[in-house]
Amino acid sequence: MSELKLADLGEGMHEAEVVEWLVNVGDTVKLDQTVVKVETDKAIVEIPAPVAGRVSEIRVHIGQTARVGDVLVVFDAPAASSNGDSTTSPGSATPTAIATHASAPSSPASTTQTATPKLRVLAAPAVRKLAFELGIDLEHVTPSNTNGRVSLEDVKAFAEKTQSTSAPSPTPVGTRFIASAPHPSAPPTSAPHMSVPPAPLLKPSTADQAPPQDERQPLTGLRKRIAEHMERSWRIIPHATAFGEVDATALVALRDALKPGAEKRGIRLTYMPLLIKLLLPVLKEFPIFNASLDEERREIIYKRSYHIGIAAATPDGLLVPVLRNADRLTLLEIATNVDRLIEGARQRTLTLPEVSGSTFTLNNVGSFGGSTGTPIINHPEVAILAFGRIEDKAIVEHGTVIARPIMPLALSFDHRLIDGALSGAFMARFKELVEHPQQLLLNMV
Repeated sequence: MSELKLADLGEGMHEAEVVEWLVNVGDTVKLDQTVVKVETDKAIVEIPAPVAGRVSEIRVHIGQTARVGDVLVVFDAPAASSNGDSTTSPGSATPTAIATHASAPSSPASTTQTATPKLRVLAAPAVRKLAFELGIDLEHVTPSNTNGRVSLEDVKAFAEKTQSTSAPSPTPVGTRFIASAPHPSAPPTSAPHMSVPPAPLLKPSTADQAPPQDERQPLTGLRKRIAEHMERSWRIIPHATAFGEVDATALVALRDALKPGAEKRGIRLTYMPLLIKLLLPVLKEFPIFNASLDEERREIIYKRSYHIGIAAATPDGLLVPVLRNADRLTLLEIATNVDRLIEGARQRTLTLPEVSGSTFTLNNVGSFGGSTGTPIINHPEVAILAFGRIEDKAIVEHGTVIARPIMPLALSFDHRLIDGALSGAFMARFKELVEHPQQLLLNMV
């Protein structure tokens, strides 16, 4: 018997939720075959089988949470000797980073002596997964590291070497076509002109059809954590929202002027980095918006660091990666880090500091075609600002109707700490900077 236990996943993560089993009880698995996917707050981790054998028991099911050290699945592993009796005890198993196991395969050539268990090749789970997908036995791969650990590059090099030395075998002629026998309902060959009319299709009565059944699906994974976080934020914080619009003519012109220079450095400049840069002086002028409320001690905590949360839509739901110390970064550094954080959020590869500790959140609802709405505050923050897609709208200027690029804004704030007048002043100052971004030059060092 071998047990696959949940290992320490790092970054202070002590538990993970099972989101998908890739095997069932009774299935036979190969060594290093991915058997389960678990989800932490930052990523989805694929865990491989530590042994080859049959799945005898699954102890943590989809949607359930396991803590480090909990047994996820039990395997019936092959015996370690030719007489069918295992000679390796659980206490003598070789530990690995993912699981512990208690048996080793026996040597088929041994008939009178017990086979000596082989030590497992040192390799990370991602390396074992790649080797399994390529059909490579890690025992045949020569590690380049002095510690004997096989790397991804070692596996790729071994695969390329194997492909270059083996020529593809030609496809035998005739294997592409399979002759089929006549269907039993086909007419006899002796009467080629006879045809049998098809049987009429009977349409069932609608009264005899069963009504469609509703489908129930458990709330799991990232969506479950989003639901819990939103419930807590909406329940605890008395939300109020201020709406507005801003003339984005100067903002569009500024981006168009800076974009070519950024592209020469290989950096994609969107509106998000520009708005973060324009937001920072407003947060410093109105420090209550970069604060939080200690609900137990009833104290306001004014944050002196500016960690900007960036709401990012992912295939699994909304994540908020964090741009830390944004006030210490140049515009190009902000642009580079925003792209990296958003891509990391989509791939679920961000570290814990990159998804926690934000002091204020900026949400680009225009990225998915949105215009405006009521953003929910990212607890324990006290405010969140959402901006929508920039679109041309007709406005009246000096008595004349003209078209201008207009960007909608929505500011949700904690009404326990911020009132309507203060939120209006915050919005007015932000709009002033967006419409006249050259004002930032006045405070440049």
